[in-house]
Amino acid sequence: MAKEQICKNVSYVGVSHYDRRLFDALIPTPEGTTYNSYLIQGSQKTALIDTVEPELKHLFLNNLKSASLSQLDYVISNHAEQDHSGCIPDILALYPDCKLVTNQKCKELLLTLMPQIPQDRIIVVKDRETLDLGGKTLEFILTPWIHWPETMMTWLQEDQILFPCDLFGSHLAVSDIFTNDLCLFYEPMKRYYAQIMMPYRIQVSKHLKTVKSLNPQIICPSHGPVFKNPSIAISLYEEWVDEPPKNKVLMPWVSTHGATARMAEHLTQLLTEAGIIVAPYDLTRADLGRVAGELVDSATIAIGTGCILTGAHPLAAYIALLVGALKPKAQFAALFGSYGWSGTKIPIQISSLLQGLSLEILPPVFAKGAGTSETIAELDNLSKSIIERHRSLNLF
Repeated sequence: MAKEQICKNVSYVGVSHYDRRLFDALIPTPEGTTYNSYLIQGSQKTALIDTVEPELKHLFLNNLKSASLSQLDYVISNHAEQDHSGCIPDILALYPDCKLVTNQKCKELLLTLMPQIPQDRIIVVKDRETLDLGGKTLEFILTPWIHWPETMMTWLQEDQILFPCDLFGSHLAVSDIFTNDLCLFYEPMKRYYAQIMMPYRIQVSKHLKTVKSLNPQIICPSHGPVFKNPSIAISLYEEWVDEPPKNKVLMPWVSTHGATARMAEHLTQLLTEAGIIVAPYDLTRADLGRVAGELVDSATIAIGTGCILTGAHPLAAYIALLVGALKPKAQFAALFGSYGWSGTKIPIQISSLLQGLSLEILPPVFAKGAGTSETIAELDNLSKSIIERHRSLNLF
């Protein structure tokens, strides 16, 4: 993607990575991603906000070349992670008079990740400190734990443009950085929130108030589309962060010989007939990014598992570990499944992975082998328990 104008003297110079399918060796990115970098040209000085993943350095440097940039005074690092900062050494080498501007914590992390950065070229800024480019004033707002402890946002005062780092981001490679098609970016943005921001929901809620107080006219995240209508991004985050969960059950399951699959089908039917939205996922083929996205607004998480040796299937254990790490606002958890000669410790194993969450774990339903009519009765009772608890939260 070549240079694109955000507004007068503010340009997009980032790149799209269309074929990236995994982020941090963990997060599925079926729609690719973008590494967003922005060029701000004042009457006296010029600044670059963030760089890109080093793998696409050649495209990034071509974009800077197309901007006819003869001099760069500052490169702003909002976040030390390499998809933001990885080309900083190249920028400092290309522009010998350029200074790196960041906060103290970010400076420490950058020097740990890239010790070749000359320390005498780093300017450390504090919360709400400003930098005058000449008619373009940058204000730096520290937002620790909006994914990493050193993260900050940059606010362009005159144009009321917010560069919020990973906040409001999405893993979505686009040819039009200004796309406003909600159908296109909604799921990638929700998945991104679930996997990157949801674990820090309390901090996100706090800094969301700061964003609203600024009343930005444009929001320029570090990944995904630019929002020329910021109310779209803000309203989505308000829903995901602060509103109660929906009348929905997320049901990830894995079945070794079919018994757990039949239990998942029966429970899905009971809950659906009662008016509850059910999102069932066979973990042997599920896109875990979509499963994470469902965590954002599900009131109940029902995990089904077969037995491997005497324990839970590793995929079920992994999903429980993921739930514990992402810290959704779900209120209830249900566990069900089947085992062979031994597996009575499976509920204890899965429950231990959910420790630390404010979840009421309902009485588990586990059957030996194919199960019996008693198993069906227990599933009926489990569905009734879920329905009662959803009604107690006025979710119907």
